[in-house]
Amino acid sequence: MIWVTAAQHLEGHRIRLTFSDGAEGVADLHATIFDDPRPIFRPLRAVAEFRRFRVEMDTLVWDNGLDLAPEYLYRLAIDEKRSVA
Repeated sequence: MIWVTAAQHLEGHRIRLTFSDGAEGVADLHATIFDDPRPIFRPLRAVAEFRRFRVEMDTLVWDNGLDLAPEYLYRLAIDEKRSVA
């Protein structure tokens, strides 16, 4: 199992992530936030709200109750970058 150990907001909807296996990468969550029609994502379209995440337990969480699976974040930050390289 993989989990998030550290996260840093960069700009817009991009976050630099460090994972339990030592891998580091940048996840661009713009499409995740803007393409999902569920109401929980709407407040995070504002960067000021988006950047108010924290690492809790094993992943990113926001005050509105949203959390994203660490495996999903890993795929965005690490796996998709490897497949492009």
